[in-house]
Amino acid sequence: MNATPSSSDFILQVEHLSMKFGGLVAIGDLSFQARRGEITALIGPNGAGKTTVFNCITGFYKPTEGMITLNKRDGSTYLLERLPNHEIPARANVARTFQNIRLFSGMTLLENLLVAQHNKLMKASGYTFLGLFGFPSYRQASAESIELARHWLEKADLVDRADDPAGDLPYGAQRRLEIARAMCTGPELLCLDEPAAGLNPKESAALNELLMDIKNSTSILLIEHDMSVVMQISDHVVVLEYGRKISDGSPQTVRTDPRVIAAYLGVDDEEVEEVLVEVGDEDVIEQLDTGPDSAHGPGNSASMMAGPVSDTVEHADEGERVTVSKGASKAAQVDARAASIASKPQPAAKPAAKSSTAKAAPKKPAAKAPAAKAESASKGKEAAARPEAGKRGGRK
Repeated sequence: MNATPSSSDFILQVEHLSMKFGGLVAIGDLSFQARRGEITALIGPNGAGKTTVFNCITGFYKPTEGMITLNKRDGSTYLLERLPNHEIPARANVARTFQNIRLFSGMTLLENLLVAQHNKLMKASGYTFLGLFGFPSYRQASAESIELARHWLEKADLVDRADDPAGDLPYGAQRRLEIARAMCTGPELLCLDEPAAGLNPKESAALNELLMDIKNSTSILLIEHDMSVVMQISDHVVVLEYGRKISDGSPQTVRTDPRVIAAYLGVDDEEVEEVLVEVGDEDVIEQLDTGPDSAHGPGNSASMMAGPVSDTVEHADEGERVTVSKGASKAAQVDARAASIASKPQPAAKPAAKSSTAKAAPKKPAAKAPAAKAESASKGKEAAARPEAGKRGGRK
């Protein structure tokens, strides 16, 4: 039996994605997969390119290079980079939220969730005239929309405030309302951009409960800096640094990856050595200027736009090149040090035995030395005592 997962097991497949703004490569040859029915977290330091990836997936940007494939439950497949941006939520059923809350603050909670279903309601109304005359098809669609809105208000624990203005809600409740509104569009993939930003621990716990409930029906792609949220609810974590993938795996694997410790936690250059010591490397870092790991970074022919980190910024027209500062990539520093340690020859067993013997040999004379000193000291005392006795005898 073949245990290799098929493409249908993955709702999203990102292959060799590159995004270039002029001479700046924001995303360089990024590839990862998100499984259906799981929460996939995309993490990394500020400026790593996480939101740029979201913008490429949801159609706000058209990538310079690469493929973004969405596999729906019915077996249909969409190449998101080829779809017009307004067709990605309509046809591919991809919904997203933003870092900043974008609610209609003057409308009630129920009205905010009905707005998310305007495509269905407009179609049922015959684009106004069927709704004006109260046709049964429109009344049925309207009742279904209200029922769906109330369902997600209950999931978000906001049904008691359904008729209150959205602007009157506390910050954490507004976050949950925004997610509930996105779910009213019936997405198969929900992209959440830092949903836990600014939440207190109680609000984060309520958010985790909501996301775990959503996971039962909808796959989630998550950008988040709150590690308590990421580690508790994520099934798969992808880590970015300078637009390149440096780690990819389960939360337990990623949290112990030395490249993630160095890059995501943002340690200074002088602290990288301490990070390596913690993971078992006690040697001093010598060479820091290197590119990302070839297993995760750009290959020789995978992406024409993606070069090493030092070539991230360039102006080809003027012949000018602006390089990233030496040792900017903390993950690359860890990889470079590990490679240099692996290339060093291991010490032979024979010299090690000699060195241990050489260290043990000086112990014998060292043990005799105190006795010799004590003997000479006692003789000196006897010699010193004799003249003194003679002098006393002469005086008598």
